[in-house]
Amino acid sequence: MDEVLLRSLTPGVLTVLVRRGADFAAAEDAVQDALVEALRVWPDAPPRDAKGWLVTVAWRKFLDQRRADAARRRREDRLEEEPAPGPAPAADDTLQLYFLCAHPLLTPASAVALTLRAVGGLTTRQIADAYLVPEATMAQRISRAKRTVSGVRFERPGDVATVLRVLYLVFNEGYSGDVDLAAEAIRLTRQLAARVDHPEVAGLLALMLLHHARRAARTTADGSLVPLAEQDRSRWDTALIAEGVAVLQRALARDQLGEFQAQAAIAALHADAPRAAETDWVQIVQWYDELLRLTDSGVVRLNRAVAVGQADGPRAGLAELARLDPALPRHTAAAAYLHEHDGDLATAARLYAQAAHRAANLAERDHLTRQAARLNTGQDAR
Repeated sequence: MDEVLLRSLTPGVLTVLVRRGADFAAAEDAVQDALVEALRVWPDAPPRDAKGWLVTVAWRKFLDQRRADAARRRREDRLEEEPAPGPAPAADDTLQLYFLCAHPLLTPASAVALTLRAVGGLTTRQIADAYLVPEATMAQRISRAKRTVSGVRFERPGDVATVLRVLYLVFNEGYSGDVDLAAEAIRLTRQLAARVDHPEVAGLLALMLLHHARRAARTTADGSLVPLAEQDRSRWDTALIAEGVAVLQRALARDQLGEFQAQAAIAALHADAPRAAETDWVQIVQWYDELLRLTDSGVVRLNRAVAVGQADGPRAGLAELARLDPALPRHTAAAAYLHEHDGDLATAARLYAQAAHRAANLAERDHLTRQAARLNTGQDAR
C-alpha cells in the first residue's frame, strides 16, 4: 500500500466532494472513511483509477452520513442523485483547499492541524502524536476548525502569504512521533509550487530544502544540538543543497524579493562555505539588511547583530545587540556567544547559564548549560 500516493490524492478527492455540494466538515470525514476503506481493499484489489475509486467511495460515504442524519432528511432526494461512476474530473482545486485551511479566522495551531488533515492526508492520531497532545484534544481542534470554515465560500481568493506561514510552522515542528513534519511540509510546499507561480512559494521551498539538507549533522547520537559552525559538513545533503540553490536562483531572477527568498539566500551562503571559517559574513549581513527592510523583525535584528559580530568583530556585534530589546528570544544567548568570542569568558559563562534558564526547549537548554559548564571548567583550569 502506497501511503504517499493516498496522501497526494486526498486534497483532490476532497475538493471534488466540496464542488458537488458537500460541506467541508462532512466531506473531510467522508474522505477519511474512504482512505480507511482503501487501506483495507487495495492490497488485494488495486483499482485502475485510484482517484476515481476514492471519489466514488467517499461520495457514497458522504451520502450514507447524510441519510443517517434525520434532521436533514429533506435533502435526501437531492443527495441520492449520485453521479455515475467514472474517471474523476480533471479540475484540481487543491490550491483553494490550501487557502481554506489557512483561513484568517483560524488560529495558527488550528490552521496547521487542518492543513495536515485535509491537504496532507494525515490521521488525527498522527497529528496528535506529532504535537504531543491527546488524540481527543486534536480531534476537538480539527472539528472546531472545520466548523469555522464550513460556511466559507470555496471560490473566494486566498492569501498565499498566510498559506506559506502555515507551511513554515509545520516545517519548524521538525520530527516527532511517526510523522516527519519537516519532510511533510516540504512535500506540501512542492505541491503548492506546482500549482501557483509565485516567487515566495519558491523561496520557502528553497529555504526548507537548504535547512533540511543540514538535518543529519544538526544533532549528535544522543540528541544534543550541534551549532552550525561545529557541524560535520560532509554529512550535509549536497543534492538537497543543489536543488535549493537552483530553486532560489530562479526565484531571485524574477526580481520580486520577499522574506522567504532573503532567508533562503542567507541559508545558501552558509551552505556554500566548505568550512565555517570561509562563510561570507559580509554578504550575509547585507541579506539581513534586505530582510529587515521587508520585515523589521526584532528576531532578524538579533540575528543580524550576531552576523555583524562575525563580519566586523564581536565588539561591533555587541554594540548592535545593545540597541535591541533584551527581552527578545535568545538575546542573552547571543550576548554570551559574542562575549566568548571577545575573550570575556566569565561574562559569557554567566550569560550562557542565564540563557539556559530561559530556553524554549530541553535540547536548547541542555546545549546552553553545556556551554556554560565548558567555559567555567576552562576558567577553573587556569
